[in-house]
Amino acid sequence: MKAAVIPELNGTWELRDIPTPKAEPGQVLIKVHATGICFTDIWTTRGAAGDLFPNTPGHEVVGEVVEVGEGVISRKVGDRVGTTWVQSTCGRCDYCRENLPLSGQAAVNCPNARLTGFTTQGGHAEYLAATATGTVLIPDGLSYEEAAPIFCAGYTVWSGLRAAEPQPHEKIAVVGIGGLGHLAVQYAKAAGHETIAVTHSPDKHDLARELGADLVVANGAELQAAGGADVLLLCSNSYDAGRDAFKGLRHDGRAVLVGLDPFADFTIPTEPQPFFAQRQKVIGATHNGLNYLTEALDIAASGAVKPMIEVFPKERITEAVDKVTAGDVRFRAVVTY
Repeated sequence: MKAAVIPELNGTWELRDIPTPKAEPGQVLIKVHATGICFTDIWTTRGAAGDLFPNTPGHEVVGEVVEVGEGVISRKVGDRVGTTWVQSTCGRCDYCRENLPLSGQAAVNCPNARLTGFTTQGGHAEYLAATATGTVLIPDGLSYEEAAPIFCAGYTVWSGLRAAEPQPHEKIAVVGIGGLGHLAVQYAKAAGHETIAVTHSPDKHDLARELGADLVVANGAELQAAGGADVLLLCSNSYDAGRDAFKGLRHDGRAVLVGLDPFADFTIPTEPQPFFAQRQKVIGATHNGLNYLTEALDIAASGAVKPMIEVFPKERITEAVDKVTAGDVRFRAVVTY
């Protein structure tokens, strides 16, 4: 089968022939229809996940079940499914013995987690063997191309919003209107919250309003002047932008780190008010349970959230990676197989 391969550290992605996997016991074989390119894939190319080369990346993967392994009763041939970053865990380590929901925490706490595109073959391929219990059914009415980004980007921002536990009267500010942020604005609005977009890019102001933002501001000072927000969804890869936005975080507010930069540290600002005196919280959030992924997919299937995507055939995978790396895709690149 054809698959994208990162040959070496900082190497250029290549389309190669590799063996087609089989559905082992407990697995399903997915005929991949589409896989999103997450910026985590770019960081993997740069060595953020260690020496995993050569490697087939991709964890925003969706397709059709074409084979069911021994012992699988929850999936059948013909199911439209996707799988995400963490397919399964070992079930025996100290972390797994807590029996927490399958989530991104497992990736760093379970030493033997099966991680799509990291410890096992990823979704940028024509076929993928995945743990059946790590798959989620795709709702009718949601295309493969639009479903793919929900399996990481949409899942991430919806999990972050849920982790903040916003109350009905509270305001949500989304910092950074990009691959994550353009979805976060839509999810916050779909949940019924007054939503503020924070972006220093003037060319994104009109777009943010079209996505559902009630107000658009350029920075934390403008957010503060507008009355502030109870929840900050920090969707930008710029931690400087995240720290600046704290100026507009209200007392008892929650800042949720959903953007990610594995090569930088986030520090909590102490101005304009001491952090401790405001009873504010900083929450780290990633994929917080497959129930949140199902919710995120259902909201998208309802039409309330629509990923902005640019679609590439697999033969143009190198071009797609280059555009994502350069920040030239608005806002999610999806590769079809």
